[in-house]
Amino acid sequence: MEKAYKLGIMVGRFQTFHKGHQSMVDKALELCDKVGIFIGSSQESGTNKNPFTYEMRESVLRKVYGDTIEIYPLPDIGVGNNSTWGDYVLDNVTRYFGELPELLISGKEGRRIDWFDSMKGLSIAELYIPKTVDISASEMREMLIKNDFESWKNFCDCRLWDSFSEMRELVLASYQNGETSSI
Repeated sequence: MEKAYKLGIMVGRFQTFHKGHQSMVDKALELCDKVGIFIGSSQESGTNKNPFTYEMRESVLRKVYGDTIEIYPLPDIGVGNNSTWGDYVLDNVTRYFGELPELLISGKEGRRIDWFDSMKGLSIAELYIPKTVDISASEMREMLIKNDFESWKNFCDCRLWDSFSEMRELVLASYQNGETSSI
């Protein structure tokens, strides 16, 4: 069955991956032949905002999706969410896929398609997935800190439940480290 879009992309830190993120990826897989997930702040780990390494975040996504998605690092470049960032994202998409995306999937309230304002004539659709699960990655990290497995497991895929202790250790180890190069 032909899907509506050839290539869809998502950009996120996934610190930690939760059911809200999962609903976005599921929709992307429903609509797109290929789905590229770009893990932002990929250079960052061991901080209270970004406790997990890129490799761990990639592993978490693989546990849930296997090879149905393509996953790539996207280190911060220190410019914030603007057209310079958008150019950087598109350069990475082109480097990994050899083509531009047709769809940007977003879960943020603010429009992300503005990232691509500098690219005149570029046509990328944006699909905003409204929040259907009332959770944030920050709240997920709080549950890890409080050792609240029962609440935590309600907001993540059961294939990740066996990662709770390892994730908790990493969050606790990085909790006091407020230093970050991530924007």
